[in-house]
Amino acid sequence: MIKYYTRACNFYYGNISRENVKKKISLPLNGNKLISFDTIELITRKKKILIKIKNIKKLPFKLRNKILLDLKKITKKKKIKKINFKYHPILMGILNATPDSFSDGGKFLKSKSANVQIKKLKKEGAEIIDIGGESTRPNSDTVDTKVEWNRVKSKIKYAKKNKIMVSIDTRKSFVLKKSLLLNVDLLNDVSGLNYDKNMINVLKDSKIPFILHHMQGKPKTMQKNPKYKNVVLDIYDFFEKKLDFIRANKINHRNIILDPGIGFGKNLKHNITILNQISIFHSLGFPVMLGISKKKFIKDIAGKNDSKDRTGGTISSSVQAILQGVQILRVHDVNEVKQAVKVFNKIIFNA
Repeated sequence: MIKYYTRACNFYYGNISRENVKKKISLPLNGNKLISFDTIELITRKKKILIKIKNIKKLPFKLRNKILLDLKKITKKKKIKKINFKYHPILMGILNATPDSFSDGGKFLKSKSANVQIKKLKKEGAEIIDIGGESTRPNSDTVDTKVEWNRVKSKIKYAKKNKIMVSIDTRKSFVLKKSLLLNVDLLNDVSGLNYDKNMINVLKDSKIPFILHHMQGKPKTMQKNPKYKNVVLDIYDFFEKKLDFIRANKINHRNIILDPGIGFGKNLKHNITILNQISIFHSLGFPVMLGISKKKFIKDIAGKNDSKDRTGGTISSSVQAILQGVQILRVHDVNEVKQAVKVFNKIIFNA
């Protein structure tokens, strides 16, 4: 049986979008009338065709119903506990309490420098701060669980004391359980719940919102010749299977965010394809997050070898993500990206 995928495309923005939605020319993306679309790309493993929304009713019954169900998910306003998606995108600031992260390893390992950075990220406009004690950069080694916990616990305490929404960046259920005692708000497990089999049980018991992330392989080996039949559709299928697994484990809340995992077991072509077609993931019915900040694909395109020099590439790929309705951006340079987002939103959305 042929499997079909639905991707929203041909977007309108700002007042034009609002008028088109009012006239029923286009449909709002994620319930936001300031960004809408009038076309879908219907995709199979063998071909793609563009279909105007107004022509969907001419399709065969089963296919039409499948697309209409996808459109319901694409147009529905997304909600996550404690996160307000009224204005997009939300910025998630990064705090690496590690000695070896690719961009800022060692800078925020000590509590004093970390606390200064936490306040800085909040002041610059980060609505969430993602705190991690284990680097998962390419070729990184697994960190002892207790070492990881000791790196992050004081930073979580300080962030919560300052009324900041905290995401814990960990693959380990032990670290999540300890973090829950400090009222952490969100889990970001880059393994896609594959590393620690007990993680699903902690999520079930705690009901905490979480990010469902895609990674091919493990950090140590993930960049050694990653392969896909179709990178976008393979990731889509991964999400579908994982969501089925989550439901089978009786996690019935919808506080889930999807992250296709730029740079996690992907080469340059894979990353560019994902960024170009990111709107396909809206048809799964959950908010979409992207971690694109200072990553290697920027170096591969622009030749900026030092990660400190990749802010421009981060901003340009962030703008591309906004144009396709991505709701959360995970970034290092909150001030610069926030400024770009404000100016862009004013120009494009008049918001």
